[in-house]
Amino acid sequence: MPRKLRDLPEEGEIVMATVERVEDHGAFVTLDEYPGVDGYIHISEVASGWVKNIRDYVKEGQKVVAKVIRVNPKRKYANLSLRKVTDHQRKEKLKEWKREQRAEKLLEMAAEELGKDLDEAYEEAGYKLIEEYGSLYDALERAAAEEGPEPLLKAGIPEEWAEKLAELAIENIEPGRVKIEAYVDLTCPAPNGVEIIREALEKIEEFQQGDVKMEVQYVGAPRYRITVDAPDYRTAEKMVRKAAQAAIDHVEEHGGEGEFHREIEEG
Repeated sequence: MPRKLRDLPEEGEIVMATVERVEDHGAFVTLDEYPGVDGYIHISEVASGWVKNIRDYVKEGQKVVAKVIRVNPKRKYANLSLRKVTDHQRKEKLKEWKREQRAEKLLEMAAEELGKDLDEAYEEAGYKLIEEYGSLYDALERAAAEEGPEPLLKAGIPEEWAEKLAELAIENIEPGRVKIEAYVDLTCPAPNGVEIIREALEKIEEFQQGDVKMEVQYVGAPRYRITVDAPDYRTAEKMVRKAAQAAIDHVEEHGGEGEFHREIEEG
């Protein structure tokens, strides 16, 4: 089953769970993404309003989407709620779950071809990809979009894993729209420097065209965040760099300075 980097869920997190036992006052479950972690759903957390028979709502073996309301780290135990999960959260979680199951299957296929088991696959590649991209599927989708192993190598996994996973991703994943962020620092000491920077930011937004959407947000002097929504990563990367350079060129023409950052290090 798809795994997480952490051993325990966090309060407020939406999780997948399997119902193991149903009793009159609640249901005992296991958390699918957190091996060894059990949970409990009290009858009052099954549905809004009065529940006459809990078995009308949950059954043994059923997969449920639940919200974590309390965690006991020592016992590796969580109290969960079904009624506090919105329809939107449920749909998004099920979508994420199916995507991660698909990605894990590709990881398992790569492991088999490399003579490894799934545990080794996660230790040598899977966890690093999740740490770099947030999910296994997002990492493989990135490789499929760029048609090569470079995004996977960026996560620090061995070349043999990157090559095999990229090959499987290209064969099995159809990339969807992508969204990336980058940053640009702009300063201009001219008397009308504020106006010049405003004009520079407008130049960024001019790169919004067709199916490429561009948004600029103020982060904190002198930094601005550029968000690009595009059909694929290559287009997104190309457009964000072109847009940022246009802004930098504008302020430099007026005696200012600019610098592009693809990522900002936390420090």
